[in-house]
Amino acid sequence: MTISYDVADGQRTNRAGEPQVLGPDAKKGDARLVGAKTAAAGGPALNAGDARAKPADGGKSARTGAGTGTGTGTGKAKAEKPEFHQRTTPPDLSKALENGVAAVRRNLLIVLMFSCVINVLVLSIPVYLFQISDRVLTSRSLDTLVMLTGVIVGAVLLQAAFDAIRRFILMRTAVELASQLGSPILAAAARASLNSNGKEYQILNDLQQLRGFLVSGTMMAFLDGPFAPLFLVAIYLIHPHLGMIVGGTCLILLVIAVINQKITSRHFSDANQNQSKANLHLDAMSRNSQIINALAMIPEAVHLWGRDTAASLRAQVSAQDRNIVSASITKAVRLLTQVAMLGWGSFLAIQGELTGGMVIAASIIGGRALSPIEGAIEGWNQYLLSRNSYGRISTLLKSSPLNSERLVLPKPQGRLDVERLLYVPQGTKRVVLNSITFSLKAGDSLAIIGNSGAGKTTLGKMLVGSILPTSGAVRLDLMDLRNWNQRQLGENIGYLPQDVQLFPGTIKQNIGRMREDASDEQIYEAACLADVHAMISELAHGYETVVAADGAPLSGGQKQRIALARAFFGNPRFVVLDEPNSNLDTNGDEALARAMAHAKAEGITVVAITQKPSLLKCVDRILVLADGSISMFGFRNEVLELLADRKKQRAVQQQG
Repeated sequence: MTISYDVADGQRTNRAGEPQVLGPDAKKGDARLVGAKTAAAGGPALNAGDARAKPADGGKSARTGAGTGTGTGTGKAKAEKPEFHQRTTPPDLSKALENGVAAVRRNLLIVLMFSCVINVLVLSIPVYLFQISDRVLTSRSLDTLVMLTGVIVGAVLLQAAFDAIRRFILMRTAVELASQLGSPILAAAARASLNSNGKEYQILNDLQQLRGFLVSGTMMAFLDGPFAPLFLVAIYLIHPHLGMIVGGTCLILLVIAVINQKITSRHFSDANQNQSKANLHLDAMSRNSQIINALAMIPEAVHLWGRDTAASLRAQVSAQDRNIVSASITKAVRLLTQVAMLGWGSFLAIQGELTGGMVIAASIIGGRALSPIEGAIEGWNQYLLSRNSYGRISTLLKSSPLNSERLVLPKPQGRLDVERLLYVPQGTKRVVLNSITFSLKAGDSLAIIGNSGAGKTTLGKMLVGSILPTSGAVRLDLMDLRNWNQRQLGENIGYLPQDVQLFPGTIKQNIGRMREDASDEQIYEAACLADVHAMISELAHGYETVVAADGAPLSGGQKQRIALARAFFGNPRFVVLDEPNSNLDTNGDEALARAMAHAKAEGITVVAITQKPSLLKCVDRILVLADGSISMFGFRNEVLELLADRKKQRAVQQQG
């Protein structure tokens, strides 16, 4: 007695996608079970309106859910044409980035205007000293002193007011940038995490880095830097020799800045990479705190975090050492420049080319000209971090699949087609799933069974699009999951993962998938469909019971049943349940069986991954996975009989 799974061309099956018994004399138990169709969507053999094709599901038309016309069947009335050719505007995340950058540039332009006025007003103090030294002290005029002092006080107060205004603008610019990019970054990170370990979520920290940079002293130095030539011109007008001294110093400081960038960038990059790894370890510790304490794994967990943190700190120390040396040299050069200006200015004054007031004023202006360059060198690390942060944010938002436009299709019926799935995790060569092909019509129920490590959970995640296949496709109503509108797909499928996680909030919010527009009626219907209403009613606060991130105060079985209700929220047409009864007692198993019956009555396609035989009686078909490939697939009773026969054969062989 043998069972085979035909995937030679993926075409030789009935139109409803059911396994069929081939041959007029085929006996029960000797059936040759054939895999479901995997023909590409839109082929003529899959046209629901083809009157010449008679499907094998009791004479009813196969539900394609993607037809472009209205089928006539065998003389029946025309079906209503679904309204689905309406495109929705995709959430253009790259546009959000452009808007955020445009807002920053617009505000920085305003800040530059204020900075221009501020840097002009800075000259008031040197001019005041020059006038005091060369006019007031020589003329001994109190009227001149009072007038000059009044004007300078006004200039200083105006400078302080403008400086405060530009800081206010920068602070609000940082807030506006965070408000415009926060949600797009989180959405793009959530989508990108399908192909990674979730490290994209740390890009939210990059947004905080940009916010901090916009209000930092380094940004102020960069804003004041463009006005350094203004001070050079002022010094040159005092005397060309002093102007050349300051100009030469500026060139020296720029060379130091370039050298500093080259000798620190690699070390700062290594520090950031190791810190990201340490943050991942820290996140894992927070999610697995109970296991860490129960198994006394605290030293090992701390060691893993400390190893990457220590590497990050070593790289930071190495980079900061170089940065400090550069900053110290810069400061020394600036102070020596002022000494040179005072010394050479005094010589020029002795020669009668300058006055003492001019020398003091030139020294003050020279310090102001060099100050932004010194500040930029000291804050170069912050600039590099911010530049890298912006690069990661830009890459994430511009490359996000959420930017792609999607057609809004009709509400799916629940037909499932799985075509030659292959999955090889990134960074490995191990094939987890290999050539998985089967099909379910709307309303069917399937149990996926197999030994541990066979790939059952991976297949379940792939059926709902939470991970993407290396090759092949999962189609809902003939449309590849990757081509569905993401929001529409999520509203029409349900998923109960093996590792149940609830969100901090009430039971009502968790069942309603944290949606603000979830009505009480929808939540109640989902609870009834999952048969958990009675359990929730026994809680002290019912649906308003507040649960923590770890599900407290609910037990493991209660968490699983709440997550089951969440999976059935919104009347989905396709539901995947991964080990839905792993934490359930007898009453929970009975409630799960009733939920499966409710789903069958509602025409919901259900795929259940299980190891417990009690759930097999609730499904129509069974798929057996072995080493990532399909070993058996067919109607429940036939597969169970074949499995029993195999078990008997092995027992006989062992006895023999």
